[in-house]
Amino acid sequence: MINHDEEAAVRPRTLAWVSRHLKVGERVVNTEALHGGITAEIRRLTVGTPDGGTRGLVLRSFVDSRYLGHAADWLSREVNALTLLTGTGVPAPGLVAVDPTAVHCEYPSLLMTYMEGRTVLDDEGLETRVPLLARQLVTIHAVRPTRPLQEYVAWTTADTVVVPEGADAAVWAAAINVIRKPAPPYEGCFLHRDFQPGNVLFDERRSQSTGARITGVVDWAAASWGPADLDVAHCSTNFALLHGPAWGLRFAEAYEEVGGVLAAAASERLYWQVRDALACSEEMQQVAQPWREAGRTELTTRVVAERLDAYVTALMHTV
Repeated sequence: MINHDEEAAVRPRTLAWVSRHLKVGERVVNTEALHGGITAEIRRLTVGTPDGGTRGLVLRSFVDSRYLGHAADWLSREVNALTLLTGTGVPAPGLVAVDPTAVHCEYPSLLMTYMEGRTVLDDEGLETRVPLLARQLVTIHAVRPTRPLQEYVAWTTADTVVVPEGADAAVWAAAINVIRKPAPPYEGCFLHRDFQPGNVLFDERRSQSTGARITGVVDWAAASWGPADLDVAHCSTNFALLHGPAWGLRFAEAYEEVGGVLAAAASERLYWQVRDALACSEEMQQVAQPWREAGRTELTTRVVAERLDAYVTALMHTV
């Protein structure tokens, strides 16, 4: 096997497991580390076919001790989501194999088909991408599960929020009080739960005249059942941190403009928006690092924290 990047090397037991799930006459001829993930190692595998061609697979392995305890649950969610999405028109990877408890691999692993395209995190072209992302999320929320899904998991509590240095203490105290209240009632739907620009692939070969096109939505490890507001809030927070608070507010508008339905009451919308934004306060470094690795080097932990503060302040001023 050719490996041009030592970091991309697949561990022996895992490689043997992957090989058992290839077609007759196929073999892995190259591996490449894919950056941008926080909880798992992700590698692109190039598979040589008997006719001299190649095809791509993606291997996700949970190797970090901080996340091993969650790996089986996350992989189960992802397998269920990929199975559910087959034939729905949502561009998601195809499931090949899974080893959720590392019976065959060195670490819990998932093997799936490779999707063409790339993530786009730049400010340029944002006005075009926002409605595309909003429309894609509406399509995801319209999927009707054939069996019950696990309920969403809240990613923060009022007592674990980390107030950024220099933030307005009164504003943050008010925001924290918002999520001390019980969650508003909601009509549930299928959630990606981590829908944001880093998990959406675009066709980079499209010309300016034909426009951008989404080719894939990846990382379904947190897929669950819950309010559409929560998915929208999460993407909004990511837009606010990547591009500025105004874009966080803009995404919710775009979601409704393309047919998405959010909570009717402003106070209910605020609950979900604030809950997601405050969750980011606990992991500023983890949020910012993948973006810097992807080329947004100006997004230091401090810059992201300042944008989060500005976004939370903007949210609290909407009521």
